[in-house]
Amino acid sequence: MSKFGELVDLNIPVLLDFYAEWSEASEAMHPVLRDVAAALGDKAKVIKLDVDKNSQLAEALRVKGLPTLMIYRDGEMKWRQSGEQNANTLIGLLKEHQ
Repeated sequence: MSKFGELVDLNIPVLLDFYAEWSEASEAMHPVLRDVAAALGDKAKVIKLDVDKNSQLAEALRVKGLPTLMIYRDGEMKWRQSGEQNANTLIGLLKEHQ
């Protein structure tokens, strides 16, 4: 869990995508997240976390639906939602937390 703290304790917004390869909705988010990362460059960070490989973390954060998206800034969760989102919505949310 200490690595998780290092991932989210940044002074830029960090978008976490909890996904699974077997989830069609998760797979549909991949190009959206690439667009978000490309649009924001070094002003935000996008991190994908496979729930099958990070089950303890997913359980600790009570991830139930996929994909589950979270925005952290300075180690604090600022936003969370399950389900698909579009790139413009995510970019707007990340800009709000810069």
